[in-house]
Amino acid sequence: MPKKANPVPKDHSQLCLQYLRRCGGSARLSSIKFSLGVIQTLVNQKLVKIKNTGAGFFVELEDAK
Repeated sequence: MPKKANPVPKDHSQLCLQYLRRCGGSARLSSIKFSLGVIQTLVNQKLVKIKNTGAGFFVELEDAK
């Protein structure tokens, strides 16, 4: 019997996006428990951006204003 495909991606980028949406579109980079590789993937895909507010670095959804 063939193996069933697992619909969950191997990286946790979608979970990170869900987390940011629940946090109002922005979260402090130091408080995020996802790996830097996941965050870098989202930045490369232009789904999130990193913002320096002077009080720290924040990860922000690209479509959140």
